[in-house]
Amino acid sequence: MDSGDVMGLIAIVSLFIFLPWIILHYVTRWKTAATLTTGDEALLDELYRLARRLEDRMTTVERLVAADHPDFRPLGRGAIAETDEPMTELERMLAAKKGAGR
Repeated sequence: MDSGDVMGLIAIVSLFIFLPWIILHYVTRWKTAATLTTGDEALLDELYRLARRLEDRMTTVERLVAADHPDFRPLGRGAIAETDEPMTELERMLAAKKGAGR
């Protein structure tokens, strides 16, 4: 067996065994890294609840200030549609998730 045969054998083994193994290894790593863990979902749920509570508090503060100062006009939901839209989208996603979990 000369060195040309050994080099050919190494090339064939690396082409048909090692290269697909490396590709499949990193494909599975990318797929597992792209998903949310249950801890991530719990954190997102908690942040959503916190955002809703803060929104309720802000509405209460605006109502109190408006009662004390008649010229005060709160922004309200319609004035900040850009901020409202993602929350509506999040509510739709949460409803779909709860519907799929049943």
